Amino acid sequence: MITTVKQYTVFLPNKPGALYKFIELFAQENINIIGITSEVHDESGIVKIAIDSNKKLSYILTRAGFTTLETVMISIILPDEPGNLVKLTKLLADNDINITNIYGTTSAPSSRILLNVSDVDKAMKILKENYKS
Repeated sequence: MITTVKQYTVFLPNKPGALYKFIELFAQENINIIGITSEVHDESGIVKIAIDSNKKLSYILTRAGFTTLETVMISIILPDEPGNLVKLTKLLADNDINITNIYGTTSAPSSRILLNVSDVDKAMKILKENYKS
């Protein structure tokens, strides 16, 4: 399955409870988080959360005091088998599509890969042509 999903990126202070306060807003809006990644440097961190919802959350996050960036990601579910990520990244590279961010999860028998790419429309077309649902 190949779809587009929303990703929200925020800067958070590196202190206990900061992540809790951020993700609590998603729970209050009854929105399931399908991917999360973070990177911490000294006093602050960057958190990226992917959701599978059409609900627009930027205004809710802003109202709660978070500066946020909303982007579109590609979500692709693949069989959890060695070599599938190599095939996926090669297909995009061969079509001159740059992957700017990637993260995912595996739960046999499948894996969900979340991608930010340089050209979402082109990547979606290529992926749908090469990965039949």
